[in-house]
Amino acid sequence: MAEIIEAHAGTMVDNDNNKRRRLVEFKDGCRYGKFGKTKAYELIAHDRIRAYKMGGKTMIDLDSVDEYHASLPRVETRAS
Repeated sequence: MAEIIEAHAGTMVDNDNNKRRRLVEFKDGCRYGKFGKTKAYELIAHDRIRAYKMGGKTMIDLDSVDEYHASLPRVETRAS
């Protein structure tokens, strides 16, 4: 599924640092990140993932979703 979403990702150039962004529509960003819309809005509000407005659509930056996943703590198991 992630491959399909990535294939549909549009790219935009960030004018601040001349970097390309992988942007997808909100629902596809949620699907890619494996979270619901409530969690997505929470992550956006806390600056954990980046979102942009393009016309009337909210677009999610897939690189920021990857960064969020990479920042999650690892689960430590207890030795028996």
